Amino acid sequence: MTSRRTFIAITPACIGMLVAPRVAQAQAAVDEKDPQASALGFVTDSSKVDTKKYPKHSNDQLCSNCQLYTAGAAAATGPCSIFAGKSVPAKGWCSAWVKRAG
Repeated sequence: MTSRRTFIAITPACIGMLVAPRVAQAQAAVDEKDPQASALGFVTDSSKVDTKKYPKHSNDQLCSNCQLYTAGAAAATGPCSIFAGKSVPAKGWCSAWVKRAG
């Protein structure tokens, strides 16, 4: 029978074992040549967007100020809900860009 003390002592270690693998995995970066990225006009540098193809784009539209970018605005890269499991650069852009609220 497990005592309350033993349970309290081992619980943090068990939680750490479950969380650590997720934290340790680095997310792969989105490649501009990826079919989904290409279809959305994704670029790693917002200043390099094809303005003829995307005339509503402006250089102040960045992944870092997009509603879909889930990292903090100060992060150099972070996850995007469009590209599940991959990271995008803060200075990137795609046609799915939506101004972050606030």
